Amino acid sequence: MINFFINNRVLLVFIIPFLLGCLSVFSFQPYNYTFINFFIFPCLFFILCYINKRSKNKYRKKPYLINLFYVGYFFGIGFFLTGTYWISNSLQFDEYFKSLIPLTIIILPLSLGLFYGFGSLICGKYLNYNLGSIFLFCATMSAVDYLRAKLLTGFPWNLWAYSWSWFTEIIQVLNPIGLFAFNLLTITFFCIPSVFFIKKYKYKTLISSFFLVIFFSNYIYGNYVLNNYKINSQNYLKENNQINIKIVSPNFELKYYLSDKETSERIKKLIKYSDIEKNKKTLFVWPEGALSGKYFFEIEKYRSLIKENFSSNHSIILGINTLNKNENKFYNSFVLVDNNLNKIFQYNKVKLVPFGEFLPFHDILEKFGLKKVTEGFGSFSKGTKDGTFSYSGINIIPLICYEIIFPELIQKIKSKKTLLINISEDGWFGDSIGPYQHFSKSIYRAIESDSFVLRSANKGLSAIINNKGQIIKSLKNNETGNLEYSLPVIEKNNGNKNDLIFFVLLFTYCLIFLKYKKND
Repeated sequence: MINFFINNRVLLVFIIPFLLGCLSVFSFQPYNYTFINFFIFPCLFFILCYINKRSKNKYRKKPYLINLFYVGYFFGIGFFLTGTYWISNSLQFDEYFKSLIPLTIIILPLSLGLFYGFGSLICGKYLNYNLGSIFLFCATMSAVDYLRAKLLTGFPWNLWAYSWSWFTEIIQVLNPIGLFAFNLLTITFFCIPSVFFIKKYKYKTLISSFFLVIFFSNYIYGNYVLNNYKINSQNYLKENNQINIKIVSPNFELKYYLSDKETSERIKKLIKYSDIEKNKKTLFVWPEGALSGKYFFEIEKYRSLIKENFSSNHSIILGINTLNKNENKFYNSFVLVDNNLNKIFQYNKVKLVPFGEFLPFHDILEKFGLKKVTEGFGSFSKGTKDGTFSYSGINIIPLICYEIIFPELIQKIKSKKTLLINISEDGWFGDSIGPYQHFSKSIYRAIESDSFVLRSANKGLSAIINNKGQIIKSLKNNETGNLEYSLPVIEKNNGNKNDLIFFVLLFTYCLIFLKYKKND
C-alpha cells in the first residue's frame, strides 16, 4: 500500500499535499484539533525529502525542482482554500459581486499558495532524512509565514501558532518572545514525530525528549503566570481605579443604503441594548457596521436622540465612515463622542482590506467596472498615522476589524497603562468559521501587549479578554446583548516590542542545519 502512494507521482506531488493542506483547517478555531498538525508536518517533510532524493532519477522526465515547488504549492492551495473560503461569503451582499464568488474561491488560494510553493522549492533541494533538515524545514516554513504577514498589505491569518488559541497556558510565552518566534517553535513541536522515522540516528530519544521538556516547561511557565495572576487579580481590583465599560452587540443584518427611518431605528435599538444608567460613568462601545455605510455627518441629525438618552457621564465609541472635505478623502473610522454627539477623538483605519475597503490599482481596475466590496464605489483612504487617546487614566489603542491580526500595530505603544478596543463587523462572513478565526487573534494580542482587549462585533463574537488571554465575558456569534465590566486601570509589566527573538531563532536554526550538513 505504501509503495502505491510513494510510487505514484500524481498522488505524492499533487493530491496528498493538497489533502494535507485541507486537513489543517481543523487545527484552528472553531475546531481546535491541534494534534493533527503532528501528523501533517512530518508527512509534508518526508514527502519533500523523498521527492528530493528520487527526483533526479524516478521523475527525471520532469524538471527536477518543479516537483518540490508543486508539493508546497498544492499544500498551500489546500491550506488557504479551506482556511479562507469564508471570505467569498462577503460577496453575497451585492448582486454586483455574486458572479465572482467561484472566481475568488479559486484566486485567493492559488495566489497565497505561492508562498508555500516557493518555500518548499527553496528548502526542498537541501532536505534529507536527518535532524539538520528538520531544522531547515521548520525555519523555512516559519520564514514563509513571516513574509506573507509583511509583504504588500500583509496577511498574517492562521499562522500555525493560532492552533493553540484554546490552550491559554501554552501561549503565555507570546508576551516575552512574540508571535513569529512562537510560530517557529510551534512548527518545530509539530515536527517532533519526524525524529523517530530518521534511520541510523542514535539520539532520537534524546532529541525528542529535549523538545518535550521544552514544551512541558512552557506549560508550567504558563500555568505559573495564570495562577500568579489569579492570586493578584483581587488586589488589582482593590488597589486600582476602575472604568465601567459596556460592550454592545446589536446583531443587525448587513444591509446597504439604509434609509433615514432604518438608521433611526438602529440608533434606538443601540440605545436600548446599551441599557443606560444615567448617573453611572460608562464608556459604551458600539461595533463597526452597526450603522452600515453611514457617514458621521449623516447621523448628526440624530443628535437630540443621543442627548435625550445619554448623560455627561457617558462616552460612546462607534465605527462610522468619515469625510475630510478639504482633502476629499473618506475613511473607515473609530470615533469617540460625548452625549451631545460631539466628536472627541477620531482614528482612521490604517490597515485597509484589499478589494474590501480599497481597490488596488484602481485606475486600471475601475476601467473594467470593478469596485470595492463595501458600500459605494470609491476606495477608503488609509489613515496617516496610528492613533491613541487617554480615557480616565488609561491609554486606549483603537483597532478596526482585521487590524487585530497585525502585531506590529501594538508593538510600538510605549504607555504602561493600555487598553485595546477592537470594533468589528463579522456579518460579512455569515455562520462560517471566519468569525471564530477572527476572534482568536484578539486572545493573542491581549497576551502580547499585556493589556485587556474589548471586542465589540455587530455579528460575530464580542468579548472582554483580560491581559492573560482569558475570556472574562463573551457573547456568542449572532447573539444580541451587552457585556458590562469594571475594568481595573493597571500598569502592564511588559509587552512584546519587536520580532528580534524570531530572527535570532531563525539564524540559529540555519546554523544547526549547516553544522549537520557539513558533518554528513
